[in-house]
Amino acid sequence: MQMTKMSQIVHNYLRFYSVKVLAAIIILILGYFVVKLIRDFICKLMEKSKAEATLVHFTGNFVFALGMVFVILAVLSKLGVETTSFIAVIGAAGLAIGLALQGSLSNFAAGIILIVFRPIRVGDFIDAGGAMGTVEDLGIFTTIMKSPDNKTVFVPNSVITSGVIMNYSMKDMRRVDLIFGVSYSDNLKKVREVITEVLLEDARILKEPAFTIGVLSLTDSSVNFAVRPWVKTSDYWPVLFSLNEKIKCRFDEQGISIPFPQRDVHLIETKK
Repeated sequence: MQMTKMSQIVHNYLRFYSVKVLAAIIILILGYFVVKLIRDFICKLMEKSKAEATLVHFTGNFVFALGMVFVILAVLSKLGVETTSFIAVIGAAGLAIGLALQGSLSNFAAGIILIVFRPIRVGDFIDAGGAMGTVEDLGIFTTIMKSPDNKTVFVPNSVITSGVIMNYSMKDMRRVDLIFGVSYSDNLKKVREVITEVLLEDARILKEPAFTIGVLSLTDSSVNFAVRPWVKTSDYWPVLFSLNEKIKCRFDEQGISIPFPQRDVHLIETKK
């Protein structure tokens, strides 16, 4: 009689909790698919709005993780676990982890700023965080850049956002700033004409905005001309190197000298 009563209690206990376990499993499975559908829907909306790929990926992962937290809490609640204390433990653990990872969290926040406001993009040539190079990857914690001499540079995002960001690729035009010094004995009108001819011969130099040629300064040894043509951003370095060489060669052909620093010394003989 006692065994029958015990088996009845066990049977009722298993039946009661088996229903809860089954309901918890159903909630977990359905919750997983619902959260996944929500994540995919949000990602598709962001892709249609042409959002940054990194931002789409991060937002999708964040939404999925946050949704699964709620699903797991619902499963635990269904199983009879007190979720209030569980949430308090998670909050305390999160605070402790946050204090331990302050640097990483600042990089994380900076990464969100870079992704949302997009002062830089993959492929841009920038000078930021003490490094200069082409952006290869814009990550959540670090930005990966390739230097002009083909070095890979990892820059923490917080370092980039805390300083000045100089983006050389954001505009489609750039001005090439050149300075050429000529002798005081040279004809300045002729110098201007020679430089103008060289600029007009180069098809890469834009007609608008018009280039500028002017006397920048009168130094101890030379008259310095400022030469400032506008080019497409992609042509900046080729034009810079080319103009330096072409103008030097044309000066040589026309007998225009580029003086080096010099000083006249006058010796006065004194009578003893």
